Amino acid sequence: MPDATGPDQIFQRALTNGEIMLPRCDDCGAYHFFPRVLCPHCHGTAISWHPASGKGRVHTTTVVRQKPERGGDYNVCVVELEEGVRMMSRVEGIAPGDIVIDMAVTAFVGGAEGQPAVLFKPAEV
Repeated sequence: MPDATGPDQIFQRALTNGEIMLPRCDDCGAYHFFPRVLCPHCHGTAISWHPASGKGRVHTTTVVRQKPERGGDYNVCVVELEEGVRMMSRVEGIAPGDIVIDMAVTAFVGGAEGQPAVLFKPAEV
């Protein structure tokens, strides 16, 4: 993967380096997620990568119930970043049932199933 230049590889390589990078269309200026070669807003092909602010708000959330021996309950949420893109992830460092819609969160690179992933934690006030 070191020489791969597709949008998924660029995103994953940034995560491996501890960075959250988002694609932005140079034609219309809109950010988009998931990474792709065409802008979903204007269909432009001039895409550049920029560091994410990391600031977001919970758009939707749910609690997945599991037996304690399987890891216990966890949340799955969609977070809307300041840049206007939405990402499916989870919020860590808080009980799954305490996460609420419109909660301010901050992104960080963590791990999920042995791979780097964008995770969130409650924003510090």
